[in-house]
Amino acid sequence: FFVTTFIFQVVIQYTLPFRTVLWAMWYRALNNGKFGEVEVTKSRKLSAKKPSEKLMQSSNKKYSSKKIERNITGAQAANYLLQKNDVTGVTVKPISGSLTDNFNPTDMTLNLSEPVYNVSSIAAVGVAAHETGHAIQHNKGYLPIKFRSMLVPVANLGSSAGPLLAILGLTLSFSFLVDIGLILFFGSVLFYLVTLPVEFNASSRALKTLKEAGVMNKEELKGVKKVLGAAAMTYVASALVSLGNFIRFFLLTKRRD
Repeated sequence: FFVTTFIFQVVIQYTLPFRTVLWAMWYRALNNGKFGEVEVTKSRKLSAKKPSEKLMQSSNKKYSSKKIERNITGAQAANYLLQKNDVTGVTVKPISGSLTDNFNPTDMTLNLSEPVYNVSSIAAVGVAAHETGHAIQHNKGYLPIKFRSMLVPVANLGSSAGPLLAILGLTLSFSFLVDIGLILFFGSVLFYLVTLPVEFNASSRALKTLKEAGVMNKEELKGVKKVLGAAAMTYVASALVSLGNFIRFFLLTKRRD
């Protein structure tokens, strides 16, 4: 790391026309080849090779094959839980792909993926209940989810423009551009951090509503808890990766001061 940093700094000092490109390459190397992205409906955009992602996939695979005694599907569970919590105006719809489940407050749709919508399994009902938890949050005016929605445009701008502005500021020796870039970049980090209480609360609501509704027995609820716990680890990992990238980039810019 230190050898690579030294080489980059030497090259940057003596190749002014290529400064911006080299700083961009260096940041991309720090960030695993990406400038950074914020996914609006989920913050799970991690490589499948990450331990947390492997844990979630393993948990989903295990409990996707375990049928529910009452034989209800993910879509049926979502509709039942929405009705049970007096949430109206939300449409439960199928969506293509896997792990694409989300609640969209813009058009008030609860979108369930193919392995969830029409499937009766512990994993399917658990995921459907979690997304229903987001709909309940929206209906109850849960403050963190409102704050996260407000952060989406800032986070999208910050994850892409923030590093570039900071790199440009370093290249031109404009400290105010560096500061603006870092502030914008931190907006995307804040999005991931705020996502944590939102997702944990949605899972908590899911478990509570499933238990109160009596649609699952104790063993099935234990399975749901494990599925949601594995999913929660991906949110924690996303937040840590985002925060780590920001700290590394912050320290990198400070070395150039």
